Amino acid sequence: MPLFDIFKTRKKQDKKQIKPLIIIDIHEKNSSVIANLAELGAEIEEKNLEIGDYLVGETIIERKTFSDFISSMLSKRLVEQLKNMQKYNSRLLILEGKDFESLEKSESKLNPNTIRGMLLSISLDWNTSIISTKDSEETAKYLFLLAKRQLKTVQEISLHSRIPKTKKEQKQYIIESFQGIGPKTAKKLLKKFGTIKNIINVRQEELEQEIGKKAEIFKIVEE
Repeated sequence: MPLFDIFKTRKKQDKKQIKPLIIIDIHEKNSSVIANLAELGAEIEEKNLEIGDYLVGETIIERKTFSDFISSMLSKRLVEQLKNMQKYNSRLLILEGKDFESLEKSESKLNPNTIRGMLLSISLDWNTSIISTKDSEETAKYLFLLAKRQLKTVQEISLHSRIPKTKKEQKQYIIESFQGIGPKTAKKLLKKFGTIKNIINVRQEELEQEIGKKAEIFKIVEE
C-alpha cells in the first residue's frame, strides 16, 4: 500500500479524543491507585514492566510506601532499582504515606538522617525526581496529570497530529506508530540508522543501547 494511503486513513482517527495512557506493572493491578486512575478517566494498560511500577510516556515511575522504602533500602533492592531506572531519560520516585513527613515518629529502626541521606542521594546522585503523596488517591492524581502533560506534548509535536508531507516526515511518522516511540526517539533512530529498513533490521542490542527497553516494541516485526 502506498504511504499516502496510510496517511489519508489516519486523518479521521486523529479527530477522536485520546485518553491519557498510563502503563502499569501487572504487580500493581490490585493497587487502589488503579481504581482511582480509572475514576479520573485514564486509559490503563497492564504490562510486565521489568523496571518501575508505572510508565507514562517516556517517564518511568517507582512507587513506594514507607515500609517498602525502608525494606528496599535494607535489602539493597532500592539501589538496584535506581540503577535500572537510569535506562530512562525521565525518572520519578513517588513516596506515598505520611510516615515520610515525620521520620522521628516512625517505627523504623533506621536513623532518620540515614533515610534523609538516601533521599538526597536519589535526587542528586541518581538524578531521579521525588514526589511525596499522602495516599493512593493523590498518587493517582499526580500520575493522571503527568499523563495529560505527556499527551499534550505528543499532540503538539508528533507528526501523528497531522498528515506528513515530505519523505522525511513520512519516515518519522511510521517509526512513531510503534507504541512508546515518540517524536524525539523516532528522530534519534532515523538520525542514527538512516532508514526504516535499517532500524527494523538492526540487532536488538544496538537498539537497546540507543533507546533502552523501548527497543522491545520492534520485536513485533518478527512476530
